[in-house]
Amino acid sequence: MDTVLSGLATGFAVAFDPFNLMLVLVGCFVGTLIGALPGLGPINGVAILLPIAYGLGFPPESALILLAGIYYGAEYGGRISSILLNVPGDAGAVMTTLDGNPMARAGQAGRALSLSAVASFIGGTFAVILMSLFAPGLAKFAVTFSPADYVALMVFAFASLASLVGKSTVKTLLGATIGLMLATIGIDANTGVNRYTFGIPDILAGIDFLIVVVGLFGMAELLTLVEHQARGTLKSLPVDKSFVQWADLKLAKWTILRSSIIGFFIGILPGTGASVASAVAYGTEKRISDKEGTFGTGDVRGLAAPEAANNAAAGGSMVPMLTLGIPGSGTTAILLGALLMFNIQPGPMMFTQRPEVAWGLVASMYIGNVALLVINLPLVGLFARMLTIPQHYLTPLIAILAFIGIYTIVGNPHDLYMITGLGLLGWFLRKLEFSLAPVILGFVLGSLFENNLRRALSISGGDWGILVADWKSLLLYGLALLVVVLPIWLARRSRKRSGGQEAMAD
Repeated sequence: MDTVLSGLATGFAVAFDPFNLMLVLVGCFVGTLIGALPGLGPINGVAILLPIAYGLGFPPESALILLAGIYYGAEYGGRISSILLNVPGDAGAVMTTLDGNPMARAGQAGRALSLSAVASFIGGTFAVILMSLFAPGLAKFAVTFSPADYVALMVFAFASLASLVGKSTVKTLLGATIGLMLATIGIDANTGVNRYTFGIPDILAGIDFLIVVVGLFGMAELLTLVEHQARGTLKSLPVDKSFVQWADLKLAKWTILRSSIIGFFIGILPGTGASVASAVAYGTEKRISDKEGTFGTGDVRGLAAPEAANNAAAGGSMVPMLTLGIPGSGTTAILLGALLMFNIQPGPMMFTQRPEVAWGLVASMYIGNVALLVINLPLVGLFARMLTIPQHYLTPLIAILAFIGIYTIVGNPHDLYMITGLGLLGWFLRKLEFSLAPVILGFVLGSLFENNLRRALSISGGDWGILVADWKSLLLYGLALLVVVLPIWLARRSRKRSGGQEAMAD
């Protein structure tokens, strides 16, 4: 504990340097704006600004503080377009659309935005506290996860999807299957065989996540608006001056705590990230708290769960990066590259050899979380006013954001056709009352599942027994089975009880 306290003292001395403090605030503000743009997300924001931070000759600790501020600022910002436009800023914000957007459509945009800011603050701060106290030990445990354990984790995540969203479990599973099918497109990494490319060279490398999320959410939302305009059924969205209430926080307090814990520990596992954390947290909370079936219709707990989880996961993903030099997510892989550019080797010795960098980053995350809350809460009313933009102007705005954003990042005209085609698919699925979140999560988890399954079977020489050879795998399979079976058993038990009570009443 003395080592932690002395390290934090060193870190806060670095973070409270006026120049570094300014960089924390600038990083958080810029990150929020980047996260709010559909399709950009933290990984692109950090990648775009890394050359600038390096080229300006910042000291290593200052450059890392700026880039980290952009990282968790973008995790905050992703909620803005998710709630207001039903277009997630990045993968971690997909689950936020499920209850955040219905709240905005009901005239509670301010309440949704402010609640998500508070939940994000608590989740992020919780993660930084745990990172300060237990980082080295947790990182060593995370490294013991083998590819077979990751397969079990993905099975658990898919089991959580089974009754995650939507009224129909079948449609949810079909949506996840569509996502899995999209994830298989491209050249097989092991055999070099083309899979479902249909002779189109532009998709030999697979379909980029940004293309899928902007197409299925952004373009599908655009087509829905156009349809309503054509039919004359377009309604202006009500906007009031609502704000988060103590009653909301009281109702969601245990949700935020549970989701912060889930998000942090999933974030530690290399290669998972905020998308898995928010999906598991939402699924867990739906089973625990959704007694009235209000999740997906604007329940504050359904909004608080993914928001706390994805920001906690952002903090958790820093743990293996700093203590072992293993990136926990795509964004921390870029931060790892930034450290190597400055000739700093992450690992167990970094906290003793370069404490100003390691502890300075940790301390800046405490400050950054407070800064994000201070920056975001006063702007809630301004963000909510975006809904007053007439929706016939909102349609071209979404189109411009989608097309310019995709072309700027990917730079391939073919991808503009792809987002249009996926937009038609998303619009069609929405007409059939499919939730699009399982499609996105199936796409994200599919590649993780396939890659780790291949690695596990390669290690064992093709022996499938490796998938159940470790206690961690067995525990996760048991939890997956429980997640599927328990709701069915509880529903049957509830029906029997109600049937028995009716018989007694007769």
